[in-house]
Amino acid sequence: MKIQRAHVVRLYPDLAQEDFLCQIGGATRFLWNLALEQRQTWGQRHGLNRFSQSKELTQLRSDVDWLKACPSQVLQQVLNDLEKAFRNFFSRRAGFPKFRKKSRGASFRFPDGKSALYERLTGKGGHLKLPKIGWVRFRGWREIPGQIRNVTVRCDAGQWFAAIQYEHDVPEPARKTLPAVGIDRGVAATIAVSGQGRVKGPDAYRKAMKRLARMQHIVARRKKGSQNRRKAVLRVARLHRKVRRIRADFLHKVSHWLAKNHGTLVFEDLKIRNMVRSASGTVAEPGRNVRQKAGLNRSILDQGWGLLRLFSGYKTAACGGQCLDVPAPNTSRECRMCGHISAENRASQARFSCVRCGHAENADDNASVVIVKRAVDNGLLPVEAMRQHAREAGISVGSLLASCQ
Repeated sequence: MKIQRAHVVRLYPDLAQEDFLCQIGGATRFLWNLALEQRQTWGQRHGLNRFSQSKELTQLRSDVDWLKACPSQVLQQVLNDLEKAFRNFFSRRAGFPKFRKKSRGASFRFPDGKSALYERLTGKGGHLKLPKIGWVRFRGWREIPGQIRNVTVRCDAGQWFAAIQYEHDVPEPARKTLPAVGIDRGVAATIAVSGQGRVKGPDAYRKAMKRLARMQHIVARRKKGSQNRRKAVLRVARLHRKVRRIRADFLHKVSHWLAKNHGTLVFEDLKIRNMVRSASGTVAEPGRNVRQKAGLNRSILDQGWGLLRLFSGYKTAACGGQCLDVPAPNTSRECRMCGHISAENRASQARFSCVRCGHAENADDNASVVIVKRAVDNGLLPVEAMRQHAREAGISVGSLLASCQ
């Protein structure tokens, strides 16, 4: 089967190349904002689309020298991305496209992989050839097994990166016979794996909050447009980048361990975007416990629940396993022994005590077993998988199967 993967390397352009990369980033941002404003103003009356705007782009490049200097395929990709953004909006898969800001960093894509040459120079370094830019040194060499499809270049807090997407054929992985596990995602513990305990994440953002507040206070005291303000903003961006990297590193390691040692991963089907909505309300109907809800939202986002599900999905599929999603309501209130559901079962945030049968244990551990149980109840997993899970967890098979009836 054919799969697509991306390998990210850090670029080390010289001064001339970096200036040209910044020019391309500014041109793509200008074109996006111009095309978006044109669609907002004239789109409904004139039926604008990427084909009509592409013709206007050709004329615009002939009149503007700094646009003509940029690769034409990169600018065409901006119009394609805008068209896709509008399709997602009309299909209600995303919000209305927004204007791009210079402070968000540059990002653009070279769609023709054949024009990008990727060669090795040293043990961990090499150089990458891009249209109109030339050879750019990079660090992070890895053999690319397939054909390069496209290259996306972005600037992140002053550092340049290239994501090289490639496609290659791999044999169909053998079906795994390892046991299934339920995974409960939480705040006190990032994940609880049924029968195997809990794993706590690094809480990178929470640990960086004080330092981030000091840096943002410095930014607020700097004069707008000054060089010192730009330096202060760059320091804030670097701290955010460090937090993202710590979180992603942890999630990659955990998802790799889950995919390697288990056959089926069962998750709750959480609507994370709805869960982290603000509780501030409106002027007419103000919300309650706004600061507490804001702290909970911050903690949820700091754990990276969505990334964990994303990483586990493709890594498990590559290992011959599968990821399943089960309904999320009341997983933390249902007793895994007798199936009784009650808000009173949750004695505290960390303690579960069933008011019917008296079963008591950690709330996250109980929820993880309930999650894999629901996969059996819904026909997503065979009952034998539950028996295997019960043996792995050291639980009474008879009582656990009785609760599945």
